[in-house]
Amino acid sequence: MNGLSEVLLYFVPAFLVLVGMFMLVKRFLQNRELETRKFLEKEYQLRILSERENRKKEAMPIRLQAYERLVLFLERISPNSILVRVHRGGMTAPQLQAELNVTIRSEFEHNLSQQIYVSAQAWEAVKEAKEETVRMINNAFSMVGTNASGIQMSSQIFEQALKMDSVPTQKAVNILKAEALKLLE
Repeated sequence: MNGLSEVLLYFVPAFLVLVGMFMLVKRFLQNRELETRKFLEKEYQLRILSERENRKKEAMPIRLQAYERLVLFLERISPNSILVRVHRGGMTAPQLQAELNVTIRSEFEHNLSQQIYVSAQAWEAVKEAKEETVRMINNAFSMVGTNASGIQMSSQIFEQALKMDSVPTQKAVNILKAEALKLLE
């Protein structure tokens, strides 16, 4: 029995040390796994942020181009610009009204896809400017009548534009410019 107790005296402490070491190694490996997981998650988040920033950088020129195109659209449909481009000598008021409305609609449809790249507020301002310009044209036509010349209708449109604080297209241009400047900051 003495031999058994002597063997137990050696093996029990060795077994306890082995169990203790097993526990320490297990805890160490768990901590290491947790640290590795946190590191990988952080790296993944950084990669996502980097890709998002790269997409923003790639989209920036496209968005700025959308603002440019919408400002150009608004400038083209402003009363001063559109009347000079569309009015031809000898046009009647009905012809001028129809041609102005077709031109505005066509220009608008050509730039319709730009709404993807601008804010909802900016797009609403562009739509409102277009509608206000069409209203101004139709209102001028109703004031001069169907027997009037294109020159009379043009004069009426200019008079209406002069009575306004600012033409509807200018309000929208100001909104677009402000948003484009925010993009560049």
